[in-house]
Amino acid sequence: MDFEEIKEGILDILEELHADVDYEAEEALVDDKILDSFDLVTLVTELGEEFDVEITAKDFVAENFNSVECLSNMIARLMDE
Repeated sequence: MDFEEIKEGILDILEELHADVDYEAEEALVDDKILDSFDLVTLVTELGEEFDVEITAKDFVAENFNSVECLSNMIARLMDE
């Protein structure tokens, strides 16, 4: 799976959470409280299922969840581990 496929999969999941957000332009999903704690728990579960990765406590930091780009980088890294 290449980076663009990862990004598209993440966008699909995010759009299910909040269809009204422009995720491609947003760079502070957590810091600006666009995603709340419930959204993040749901997102971690969905990402784990979609990409067959385990997001651990060390990965559960705002920097990894603030943008689609950050999320894609984290998932790509976890898939390589």
